[in-house]
Amino acid sequence: MHMASFSEQLSPLEWGPLSNARFIDLLAQFSNSKIAILVDENTHDHCLEYLITGFEALATAEVIMLPAGEENKVLEVCFQVWETLTEAGFGRHDLLLNLGGGVVTDLGGFVASVYKRGFAFVHIPTSLLGMVDAAVGGKTGIDLAGYKNQLGTFQEPLATFVDTGFLQTLPDTEWRNGFAELLKHALIADKTLWEALTQIKNIPLELRTETIQQGVQIKVDIVAQDPTEQGLRKILNFGHTIGHALESYYLNSDTPLAHGHAVAIGMLLEAQLSVDQANLSQTEFEAIEKCIKQTYPIQIPNDAEGLWTLMQQDKKNANGEVRICLLPQIGSCLFDQKLTFTDFQHALQDFIA
Repeated sequence: MHMASFSEQLSPLEWGPLSNARFIDLLAQFSNSKIAILVDENTHDHCLEYLITGFEALATAEVIMLPAGEENKVLEVCFQVWETLTEAGFGRHDLLLNLGGGVVTDLGGFVASVYKRGFAFVHIPTSLLGMVDAAVGGKTGIDLAGYKNQLGTFQEPLATFVDTGFLQTLPDTEWRNGFAELLKHALIADKTLWEALTQIKNIPLELRTETIQQGVQIKVDIVAQDPTEQGLRKILNFGHTIGHALESYYLNSDTPLAHGHAVAIGMLLEAQLSVDQANLSQTEFEAIEKCIKQTYPIQIPNDAEGLWTLMQQDKKNANGEVRICLLPQIGSCLFDQKLTFTDFQHALQDFIA
């Protein structure tokens, strides 16, 4: 297959400006193939021009634009992309470039992984969340019936190119959105990184590329040990069982929660549960609480039953039981911990105004 020679010489994760990366080499490998660029409304306006004017091979690429927002990460939108690819004559030896944040890379990876039983795709994450989480780890996914990532595949991209220059296009809310996943990586695996992150007061000005790389490497190392989430990789879901439920709860409301914001609140609640159930010290819990509360407004509905219903659809559940991750201490994480409705309800009440 014509992409094999390139993939053999390519690191799955390439850091640095696209113009200096082996991105041009990759495009050369597909010189006789069709190339599509998947964007959303935001990356269409702020990032696409750089690609199609800066790289000759992309001047005639097929551009496919998604509506922005998590509410559009659904099968109906996938159908539109598949139909566009079909009408444009794309085949198994062509290439899809996913230029965007988590929604674009999640949906684009899913679309490519099943179209004609799979064709090559590359992630070019443009948001901090995409760089530290969604574009790394080989998961694809779309939402179903209001539930997060109910449909998806495990499929690695041919490559992921992380050009932090794209971060200059981000609003402050998007910096916080991605910062939550960096905090999560530190909380589950690296106390020194956690302490460095908690010193940051202005994320866009103070967060260095080296720090982002440290956080990403934690995920890369965990995924390498457990690519299909049979065990250890589940610790990457710290904050997500409750966080995904919060995100789904508010998805179509007047006050939707961004993924990172929801996960931050989820981490706070799961840290609270960790005090009683995993012996997390009160001092460490208070440090987590202080960090999250000063970065993220706490938005929690007084609806334990509604959130619990959403949590019962979580993919990590087993034997009809809701399972979460707990922290025995900062830098260490337990997975597959059973959660009862009563315990969840009590933790929720502590944070409802």
